[in-house]
Amino acid sequence: MTRLVPALLSSALLYCVFATSSMAAPTDEIVQKISAHVVKVQVSLENGGYGLGSGVVVAKDQVVTNCHVIAGAVSVSVNRNGENYMASALKPDWHHDLCILTVTGLNAPIAPIGSSEKLKYEQPVYTVGFATSSPRPNGIYGFVKGLYPMDDSVVIRASNAFRMGDSGGGMFDDTGNLVGIVTVKSPGHHAFYYNMPVEWVQALVNKPEQSIVSKSELPFWAESHEKWPFFMKVVQPLKMEDWATLETIATDWAEKEPHSTEAVFYRAVAEFSLKNTAQAELHLNQVVASNSNHSSALYYLGIIAEQNGKHEDALKLVAALDVLDVNVANNLKLAMGIKNN
Repeated sequence: MTRLVPALLSSALLYCVFATSSMAAPTDEIVQKISAHVVKVQVSLENGGYGLGSGVVVAKDQVVTNCHVIAGAVSVSVNRNGENYMASALKPDWHHDLCILTVTGLNAPIAPIGSSEKLKYEQPVYTVGFATSSPRPNGIYGFVKGLYPMDDSVVIRASNAFRMGDSGGGMFDDTGNLVGIVTVKSPGHHAFYYNMPVEWVQALVNKPEQSIVSKSELPFWAESHEKWPFFMKVVQPLKMEDWATLETIATDWAEKEPHSTEAVFYRAVAEFSLKNTAQAELHLNQVVASNSNHSSALYYLGIIAEQNGKHEDALKLVAALDVLDVNVANNLKLAMGIKNN
């Protein structure tokens, strides 16, 4: 029977954020088409400074970006293929951190719109933005790792890392449809990367315009901790291995949102780490019954099976993870004492 210390379990769960599936990356043709929809956003600020971000063309002369990219701006321009175009107006959704710029004369290809709500765990996604002042858009290939219901859509967590300058960039599915907007990551190492859903963008397109210098408001993720959604509240106790706090937050989450699979999952993680293995196993099975692609839940079930002497059951879970996420499968093999070939 193989045992794993809690610290390694926590690291393995966080590692799932960066894990890689066995699915193929998008073709060069799709990548080229996707990149054509993404532009650089340049901001002159009230204090004399400047800011940079990214944006996606979502309608004729309409570019969506994050509101935090253009907050405090006295002027905003969009750069496409080395040419600058001034933004003349703004359609803001400050709470969701999404702002649509009117950029007359941009004449750029419009991104086809997909659906955030139809995404599945471990589905491949491709993010594009202008990280660290790059003159060309940079793409990151990754996979959906979390879908959190919020305000009639879902916030998307994916393994695609992003850097300063990527904010406002696009997340596309494997057919090239826009499904999300790159927005914010949790602090520190092993960050969780969150993308706002395309449905919120669609709701903004026909809203009335405002001045570029409109007064800004805080997005939900920049509010006080008490106002955060539960999917943000669980990250810090998870990283700090504060299992009692994690259990309290996850239990409250499950009570407030009884249909949330993620609430049940984080509760199970806390229960397992607090040695309440039977209850953790029960909850993990509930997660997998609702979402068979939940690689982190399968990982923990594999650990529990191995600890209970059910080696064959653990091997079946390794095989399932080999299809979903090779690195998580290898993590489980390592925990079971199995050497990778």
